Amino acid sequence: MIRILVVDDHPVFREGLLSILASVKDFEFAGEAATGAEAIDMAEEQQPDIVLMDIDLPDCSGIESMREILRMSPHIGVIMLSMIDDDASIFSAMRAGARGYLLKGARKREIVRAVYAAADGEAIFSPAIAKRMIYYFDSQQHSARIDLFPELTAREKEVLALLAKGNSNSEIGTLLGLRPKTVRNHISNILNKLQVTDRSKAIILARESGL
Repeated sequence: MIRILVVDDHPVFREGLLSILASVKDFEFAGEAATGAEAIDMAEEQQPDIVLMDIDLPDCSGIESMREILRMSPHIGVIMLSMIDDDASIFSAMRAGARGYLLKGARKREIVRAVYAAADGEAIFSPAIAKRMIYYFDSQQHSARIDLFPELTAREKEVLALLAKGNSNSEIGTLLGLRPKTVRNHISNILNKLQVTDRSKAIILARESGL
């Protein structure tokens, strides 16, 4: 059995989550907590296998609570389950030792799969979070290279790198959080600055340069 502690300050969400967990025969309910302090005490007392933890708690953040839980019981797997999806929170959770990060809109099968994976010592993230992580690390690789295309702004370089990967305008907008018109403007500026006539030539130039 995989024993699970649920930590969230919204009773209705906790009830829904408990209903999902109760439907899986391999899962056993180890308790619930509404605050970070309660989570720390419950984890020490009950020693669950998995903690499903919200980030936004009344007394302290779920990340701070997770650090304390893992300090006392490093064998416990903590999965963050939150509405918050900014990069700072995601990578803070990873650095603190989270074995997963799911958004609260995750479906039952995602949650169940994440619990099984974390119990096996793996790390798992919702598809949207995983895609952003891949893009983030790719961006870090690019920034570590020799500065290419100095005539372009930092944002234009990001757009060009995604063009070189074959992303559409819509995909670029989603990844960078830009409106379609803004993406088109960036691409127009890139073509002008690189003195090429269309996006295909810009893509060839970018790929030949190592992007």
